Amino acid sequence: MTFAVSRILPVFLLAFAATACQTQDKKPQPAFVSSSHTGGPAKLLSQTREQGYFIEFRSRYALSYGHTYAVFGRTNAAGAMINPEVAGLAPATNDAAPYVLGHFFPVPAETGASDGDLEEEYRSASWRVMLTEAEYNKVVVFIRKLKEKSRVWHASVYNCNAFVAEIARSMGYKTPGIWLRPQEFITRLREMNGG
Repeated sequence: MTFAVSRILPVFLLAFAATACQTQDKKPQPAFVSSSHTGGPAKLLSQTREQGYFIEFRSRYALSYGHTYAVFGRTNAAGAMINPEVAGLAPATNDAAPYVLGHFFPVPAETGASDGDLEEEYRSASWRVMLTEAEYNKVVVFIRKLKEKSRVWHASVYNCNAFVAEIARSMGYKTPGIWLRPQEFITRLREMNGG
């Protein structure tokens, strides 16, 4: 019985990974901004100008099915990011071989910025949440701990969507399944949480 399970498990995991590849990305989705508090657009505008702390859940296009990650930091009065930080999970190389192997076995991962994360032409969807200073500090502590413990990437078990979902759940948000394409994952994350 163990032999049969060991032969079926890789096929099962590959099927999960392939599921994410079955849909097509849409044209870039609008950039949405929400407040972590109730109070409507007037309160949101005042928070953006006065406090300027944010986390932005993003997806971007890539040669594969894309990438999901979070950008966080402060904004200026116009809403532009000031020295943003990036947190995302990806294979720790630009070589394609570990990426392909990561669909079968866990591969070493990195948790920082990857090529194209802050380039607007590659952004496929985003949801920015404006935070108070206390909320921001709390989520940054969580992100730093998560980055420290996240050492492997696996397309079906612990991928970039799963990494970002952990951040969102730490903030009290509902999260969609991790086997979606990144653009769909970010869009559903926003919609599930009223963003």
